[in-house]
Amino acid sequence: PNGWKVGILLEELGIPYDAHVINIGKGEQFTSGFVGVTPNSKIPAALDRDGPGGEPIALMESAAIMLYLCEKFPEKGFLPTDPRLKSQCMQWLFWQMGGQGPMTGNFGHFMVYAPADKCEARDYGVSRYGMEAQRLLDVLERHLSGMGDFAGNAGPRKEGPRSFLVGDTYTVADMACLPWVLLLRKTGYDRPGQPRACDFLGLDKYKNVKAWVDKLEAREEVQRGIRVCAGSPKPWLDEKAS
Repeated sequence: PNGWKVGILLEELGIPYDAHVINIGKGEQFTSGFVGVTPNSKIPAALDRDGPGGEPIALMESAAIMLYLCEKFPEKGFLPTDPRLKSQCMQWLFWQMGGQGPMTGNFGHFMVYAPADKCEARDYGVSRYGMEAQRLLDVLERHLSGMGDFAGNAGPRKEGPRSFLVGDTYTVADMACLPWVLLLRKTGYDRPGQPRACDFLGLDKYKNVKAWVDKLEAREEVQRGIRVCAGSPKPWLDEKAS
C-alpha cells in the first residue's frame, strides 16, 4: 500500500516518471543502488534528477515523497495552500503514517504471516491489532459522516457528510489514506481456512468509508497508480503494446 500511495499521486499529477520494480522477495532492496536512494531499504523510494538547485535529490518514506511532489507541483492543488486546510491535510498524513499504516500492517502480519504453530501469539496479535484497525476505521467513518469540524467541536457539521477528507476537495490526504483501506477490502490479508480480513473487521458497516473508497477507486489515475510495479513497471503500457 505504501507504494500505491506514491503511484496514485504520480498518476494524478500527470507528470512523466520512470517506474522500477524492486523485488523485496529477492532482497533487491538491500542492493547498493537502492540503498543509495533510501538508506532505510524500504519501498517506495524516489530519485528526482531535477531537484532543488537543479541537482538530484533522493527521497524516502511515502508521505515525504508525496509532500515533496505536491510542493514541487503546487499548481495541481493536491496540498492546500489555505493554512487551516493545509494543517488538516498534514494531520491526516501524520495520522496515516503513525497510525493507520503501521497498525493495519501489524494486523495483516498476524492475520496472514504468523506461524501456524504459534496460535496463542497469532490470536493475541489479530485481536490486539484488529481492534485498533477497527478503531482507526471508525475515525475515518465518523469524519466522513460529517462529525467534527477541526475547531474543537465533535458533533455533526451543518454541511453533512464529507466527500473527501479535507475541505471537501480531493487532496494528497485521500491518496495517502485510501490504499490501506483498499488492502483490507481486497485479498491481500486473506488466508485459506479462516475468515476474510474484511469480514473479520466488519468492513461493510463503515458505510461512509465504503462510499469514499468506491468514489476514489473508480478514478483511472488511482487504478493505474495501484498497478505501478505490479509485475512490470507500468503494466498498462505492456497491454497497449500487445
